[in-house]
Amino acid sequence: MKIAFYTLGCKVNQYETQGLKEIFSARGYEIAESAEEEADVYVVNTCTVTGLSDRKSRQYIRRMKKRNPNAITAVIGCYAQISPDEVSAVEGVDIVAGTNEKSRLPELIEQWKEEHQQIRYVLEYEQLGECFEDMGIITSMESRTRAFIKVQEGCNRFCSYCVIPYARGMVRSRPKEDVLKEAQALIDSGFKELVLTGINTALYGAEPGFPKEESGLTGVEILIDAISQLEGDFRIRLSSLEPTVVNGEYVKRLLKYDKLCHHLHLSAQSGSDNVLSAMNRRYDRGEYLDIVRVLKEADPGYGISTDLIAGFPGETEADHQDSVRLIDEAGFYKVHAFTYSKRPGTKAAEMKGHLAPLVKKRRTQELIEAGDTAAKRFAAMCVGQTRQVLFEERDSDSGLWRGHADNFLQVYLDSPEDLDGKLMTVQLTEVFKDGVKGKA
Repeated sequence: MKIAFYTLGCKVNQYETQGLKEIFSARGYEIAESAEEEADVYVVNTCTVTGLSDRKSRQYIRRMKKRNPNAITAVIGCYAQISPDEVSAVEGVDIVAGTNEKSRLPELIEQWKEEHQQIRYVLEYEQLGECFEDMGIITSMESRTRAFIKVQEGCNRFCSYCVIPYARGMVRSRPKEDVLKEAQALIDSGFKELVLTGINTALYGAEPGFPKEESGLTGVEILIDAISQLEGDFRIRLSSLEPTVVNGEYVKRLLKYDKLCHHLHLSAQSGSDNVLSAMNRRYDRGEYLDIVRVLKEADPGYGISTDLIAGFPGETEADHQDSVRLIDEAGFYKVHAFTYSKRPGTKAAEMKGHLAPLVKKRRTQELIEAGDTAAKRFAAMCVGQTRQVLFEERDSDSGLWRGHADNFLQVYLDSPEDLDGKLMTVQLTEVFKDGVKGKA
């Protein structure tokens, strides 16, 4: 049987889809190269961060059912977990499985083939935190150079706008030994960059009963320290750290690891203390900028990206301008600007002061424009630096080799050699396209 996967949302979802591909491949399934191929089984791995994510999931389900009306359609992930009734009601859905039951999917498909009745397997919230779902050791990725490693699941921060803690459950962490096995397997398979990811990566090891380290290391530093000692030519990247968990002193400790990339996604969500408080973010503007200062003092070219939400309930124009100014003050290399989306079940959904769509749209656009300006300024500032670059492919427009520097800046290099998958030291020479040109 041929099985096709369509994945929405975060890096954790991408990782889990890859795990499913390996599970199904081991059972003899043919894995479709594209989600648009005709297949016998379609799996939609959903996201529910925004209402748009939910709508995209429903659209794809309907599109695939038209492509092959006889196909089995399984909907899994956060949207399925939060809104199982809504997902079950979509015409053509055969299987609904939540966030901690993905590895059961082959058995659920076999059950559907016997019974030909819709199956719903979604745990209650209280059951989600019972264990870290083991999907085995993953040894391949769609990318030939960069591999994700899921190290942690769940979140206990409960930001007032966010539904994900309800979709993913409380914090549980993957055993260090399993992370190291997967890291070594990926290094042995030729991957040059290992990206540690989770729902809230900074909370690694934070749950009660998780084994303490004799070294005294805490959080994700436990894994960075251990992986750094593995043999091989590779580097480590953190997908993100939450300033709700870490502070300037913590990130300062991470700077000592040579294999750790000088890049961090540090979600701000707002530059206003008033809004941060209403969001239940547990830090203020000054504490956020303290983390930024520590990183930039260590390396002015340290790449910091962020998320910002426009139009949170009660956000004033002055609050919004605080967010715009934060982009300039922090010197971000990338800003992901989102329009606030009301998520049922969250505290923010019940707040007063919800803003008009046109106001939210205008503020989102202003954040995007400020982010674009900051990105150009960051690229120009990096010219003249020497950085480590992992090359991934030839750029179809320019014919130059393209890859990411350790600070995640896009770097282009002219070379007759095949640089695919090579880690090189490159001098950055001039701003070019969405990044910079370099020379070896």
